[in-house]
Amino acid sequence: MVYLISLLCVIGFILIHLFSRYVTFLQKVPRSKVLSVAGGVSIAYVFMYILPKLNAYDETLAEAEFQVLGIGQYHVYLVAMAGLTLFYGLERTARVHEANRDREEAEGPWIFRIHMLSYFSYNLLIGYLLLRGDNQTLTEMMLFFIALSVHFVSNDHGLRQTHRKEYDRYGRYTLAAAVFLGWLLSLFAELNEHGVALLFSVLAGTMVLTVLKEELPEERESDYRAFIAGVILYTLLLYFV
Repeated sequence: MVYLISLLCVIGFILIHLFSRYVTFLQKVPRSKVLSVAGGVSIAYVFMYILPKLNAYDETLAEAEFQVLGIGQYHVYLVAMAGLTLFYGLERTARVHEANRDREEAEGPWIFRIHMLSYFSYNLLIGYLLLRGDNQTLTEMMLFFIALSVHFVSNDHGLRQTHRKEYDRYGRYTLAAAVFLGWLLSLFAELNEHGVALLFSVLAGTMVLTVLKEELPEERESDYRAFIAGVILYTLLLYFV
């Protein structure tokens, strides 16, 4: 049953990537309230769901074989910070390429490729954790699906704003394939709880960065009240399910 539900969730993720371009009201400025709500949901998922799990995982990782460089019980948080830092580095590299390109030339392919590399890896991770993460019940899987679905909508919108032509032609199919490949990989490769803990750490750090990257730029004119509404709604959902 879990496998079937996870497959349905993957299909839902794929449909979001393929068809979010047709949701035209998301493209306006000021930023659509729906996207700000999505950002709030994603942040609530990280801080109210993933981070508490990481705290439990950290106790497991604080065993003798994981006492690396004397860092004790901070493994998952270091990995989360590393995930955020790596993703930011890729994003920063893309922005540097964009700033340095000749204004009279079309956007160079490297910017799009860097973004696709980072988001492909990110989606691969999410596809894997859908089944091999801590989503052992229908409720947990649906909480994961809801949070990541709205997160994908926001990510797709941001990528399409930057690479409209390339994203419509290649990017959305690449990201849809990545989440499916991650799920497919989870059918044949099962990590122990240590590996899952580290992957969840990367997910947490990267989600924080991607959400803030979309919400903070002033030109997006994000809706703070909608963002807070997303945080509150998803937090209440976590408390009452």
